[in-house]
Amino acid sequence: MLPPDATALRGRLGTSGRRFLTDAALRISLGDLADATSLVAADGDGETCDELTGASVLVATSDQLATVLTLIELDGVASRLVLCPPDLAQAHLPFVIATAGIDAVVVDRAAPVRDALRGPRRLICDPAGLMPRLTPSGPGRTQAPTEWVLFTSGTTSRPKMVLHDFASLAAPISSATAIEQGAVWSTFYDIRRYGGLTILLRALLGGGSMVLSDAAEKVDDFFLRAARDGVTHISGTPSHWRRALMSEAARRFAPNYVRLSGEVADQPLLDRLQAVFRGANVAHAFASTEAGVAFSIADGMEGFPARLLDEPGPVELRVEDGSLRIRSRRAALRYLGDDAPRLAGDDGFVDTGDMVELRGDRYRFVGRREGIINIGGLKVHPEEVEAVINTHEGVRMSRVFGRKSPITGAIVVADVVAAAAEGDSLRSDILTLCRDRLARHKVPVAIRFVPSLDILPTGKLARRIA
Repeated sequence: MLPPDATALRGRLGTSGRRFLTDAALRISLGDLADATSLVAADGDGETCDELTGASVLVATSDQLATVLTLIELDGVASRLVLCPPDLAQAHLPFVIATAGIDAVVVDRAAPVRDALRGPRRLICDPAGLMPRLTPSGPGRTQAPTEWVLFTSGTTSRPKMVLHDFASLAAPISSATAIEQGAVWSTFYDIRRYGGLTILLRALLGGGSMVLSDAAEKVDDFFLRAARDGVTHISGTPSHWRRALMSEAARRFAPNYVRLSGEVADQPLLDRLQAVFRGANVAHAFASTEAGVAFSIADGMEGFPARLLDEPGPVELRVEDGSLRIRSRRAALRYLGDDAPRLAGDDGFVDTGDMVELRGDRYRFVGRREGIINIGGLKVHPEEVEAVINTHEGVRMSRVFGRKSPITGAIVVADVVAAAAEGDSLRSDILTLCRDRLARHKVPVAIRFVPSLDILPTGKLARRIA
């Protein structure tokens, strides 16, 4: 049983040897981490953990396991932990270091940013070199609740850093975790992103274990490893799952719980997941780095019931100008930086930018506000068209985007990954589906069959811009 007054992450690991943390190479007992350190000074001066008390620390490891070990060790010790995502451009590091007031940087021996960092003291977290001979840590290092800083999805321009505290990150992990004791969690997300971090915390705080994925690992190999490690609960974006379902190994994996978040979860995908994982509870959640986790839907239907806008509870929802807005203690506190924009309005609601439409007694997600295609003044949400295309049994996944047109400004086109044979017959079927279910201006003018579609490091479909 975990101590109820444990405020730092480390104090919630317990001492049981049954709980574990693993990636493709190493397996670590969580009980061994309760009183140990895996950090060493880059200059070889010896233990440095005590020197990080109250420090602002950039976690820039290339390895997810090293990241998790660092978070467990420094939560409640460092004043601030900044999680550097693997796709953050090195050119942004000086801005990040200055804006977050970084005192020290934790890297691993493979981190590409190691030699690019100047100024803050460097420490190394090296699971392969230090495990399983963990070094005992000094007593009494916990100082106060730690601030956690995450990055928003966009990293091509100057990144936005979002400030959470442990309370906002842990708020969605409520009494539901009581029935998840002993669960073995995994996720296609990188745990340095909000979607992956919430799953990691759900495993650690809920009395479970965690199996980390690897972006370079083949899907077949990951499913076989997940089955071997006894994964019972797993999450990912809809794009993650569309790609994963192309693997035959998915049919040999039998989780109890399958979760989607981060993108629109359309009905064809929900139905396909339920058909493949027949014994699993399939749920889709709405969450964002800024707004936190708003809700989880497990009734097998896309969208969410309109009654959620009126129900009392820890999360308040409303729809304004077609955009979903959220107010709760789960939301981030603010963006980091003196010139950063406001995260929430005067009323405390966060505008998610996710557009919804009321159809009957249920709201359906139709896409992102900034992703709208303008066809001669008429609006098209790519996700709405993709949802129709994806209903065809011969389609694995699709990507709809606008192409410039001198007449209408843009036209709708689609890239499609076919399940098997492709050709004029499938193209004709797709167009017929679209004409039957969509307004004329939303029907693709051109369809191109492609072998695959790119997925960003965030797990979302790489959108094409006209």
